[in-house]
Amino acid sequence: MVKNIRIALTYRSAAIIVAAAGFLDLLGVFRGAVYPGVLYYYTALSNLLAIILFAMLIGRTIVSARSGVSEGACFYPRFEMVCVIDILLTFCVFWVLLVPNMAGALNLWTFGNLAVHAITPLLCLIDYILFSKPRKLKRRDVLYVAVFPLCYVIFSSLAGLAGHVYMISAADGKPVRFPYFFFDFDRIGALSFAYIGGLLAFFFVVGYVFYYLDSKVRKS
Repeated sequence: MVKNIRIALTYRSAAIIVAAAGFLDLLGVFRGAVYPGVLYYYTALSNLLAIILFAMLIGRTIVSARSGVSEGACFYPRFEMVCVIDILLTFCVFWVLLVPNMAGALNLWTFGNLAVHAITPLLCLIDYILFSKPRKLKRRDVLYVAVFPLCYVIFSSLAGLAGHVYMISAADGKPVRFPYFFFDFDRIGALSFAYIGGLLAFFFVVGYVFYYLDSKVRKS
């Protein structure tokens, strides 16, 4: 655990700049336009969550630095753990499930793509590893990691059922009403629930790994 408040502030300031730049690039700001439809995707919302996390951490870090009394830069450790796992889903789903199905349709190595799908998730994970104090997590925190993605599934499903169209399918020429193939109820039906269940199981496994490492392995 790194306790130096200046190092924490420097790291978090750099991290939020990178995260914000990636998010704005995803929205299309750097290309002279804004695409609000991007906000219907989990990637955008999870990156926005990361920006909020870093903003909260920077605020508390500044307050701690100004007070002159600091025992480290660990703030909101339980909330940070939840955010870290939620944005790591973006990392894992994109590189494991989505990339193999893209068949070269996307330039993977642009700054914007790497920022939102790799760099920002890893920056969140590194912040947690470097600055969080051990033995701060509670067992029930593992359940909280599912709240954000489940809310997203409900939100995006309701949007699709209400008529929102993400794209027109090149395969069958029909509207795509759901953002990701693994819960496209129109095309894979009940199999969507198996995918969602598998992702939830992944969340809980990773959450318990974090809890175990925090309570049994990590030292202050």
